[in-house]
Amino acid sequence: MYDLPPEFHIGLIGWKPKGDWTRIWPNVSDLSEIPSYPRAINIQHSMEYWLTLHLLSSIAPNVTTSCITIFVQKSTQSDVIFMSFSCHGVTIGNARFVAIERRVKTVFCKRDWWAHHPNSLLFARRHLGSAIFLLVDFGRYPSWIANVSKDVVAPYNHVVKRINASDLPSFEEWLVLVYFRGGTRQKDGGMIRQNFYDLMKDEKDVNFTFGRSSSDGVREASANFCLNLAGDTPSSNRLFDAIASHCVPVIISDEIELPFEDVLDYSKFAIFVCGSDAVKKGYLMRLFRGVRREKWSEMWEILKQISPHFEYQYLSQPGDAVDMTWQAVYRKVYFVCNKFRRKNRYEMSRKFLNARKMARANGDKVRRGDSPAV
Repeated sequence: MYDLPPEFHIGLIGWKPKGDWTRIWPNVSDLSEIPSYPRAINIQHSMEYWLTLHLLSSIAPNVTTSCITIFVQKSTQSDVIFMSFSCHGVTIGNARFVAIERRVKTVFCKRDWWAHHPNSLLFARRHLGSAIFLLVDFGRYPSWIANVSKDVVAPYNHVVKRINASDLPSFEEWLVLVYFRGGTRQKDGGMIRQNFYDLMKDEKDVNFTFGRSSSDGVREASANFCLNLAGDTPSSNRLFDAIASHCVPVIISDEIELPFEDVLDYSKFAIFVCGSDAVKKGYLMRLFRGVRREKWSEMWEILKQISPHFEYQYLSQPGDAVDMTWQAVYRKVYFVCNKFRRKNRYEMSRKFLNARKMARANGDKVRRGDSPAV
């Protein structure tokens, strides 16, 4: 892990070293020294915080962690180099943010990077297309910088409180059929939210309101289905709020890329609706009312089983969001390495031939069995 100064990462949420001012990271063995991540809407972008804490815990004394990833001291022993960088607490585009990015780019350009917030590395990203990014989607990235073949999609941290399965009502006891709460002043694909409001505002059994998600929002609604509409980018934290609340997600975002989709079959616990169909009058309500109790219950049970995969926590546990994200990174590194090896299958034979040609061009006699330097 790159040892960037705290001002680039954990210092942005108020951490300052105690005693030794040269320290870069908190002592994660002491829970009182670990700064809390600010709640409310900012918590959705806290993935970097949890990944960093896990790496530090893997070498901390008196801390036992079972996550697969460990922090090594020598880069030659590592499979990846993690760069902890966050734009939390900094207004995008202001002088401080631009200055931080310029410093980061100057020090680490052409090395390994990651980014999570859609605006992270807003100015430096064009220099970093060869790195593996950790992103929630590719909505603000051109394909030559970020794409699903080389990068990892990680989940937002949910904003609502996680619900225990034992606290959930039965199918008939849910108060409404469909729930959505979010803003309408969205960019790009998110502008469609106003259309959905116009279509569904007068429908019975629908709770469609505007405003930011609250910590008890989905629970208060007690809905069978939760709408996940595109926001400023194709992904939205409402999907992960729904999962944490065990509310069957309805995903209406044609360009969305989903976390861990190579190992999780979302069709078993979520419903996908094409945007062009969803805006047809009456289409969604016919769809929702056509889902039988048995099918909904089946999806609901699977939803309860997979919800721990989207839970960020300290200490990390096997199969939680931290562990699943690191596993996804490992699979991506394996894929990239395998692709590189396949591309270079014939590289050695080319080197032998070129070395032989160069030897002859220099007037050297090359006999069978000789090994020109390659």
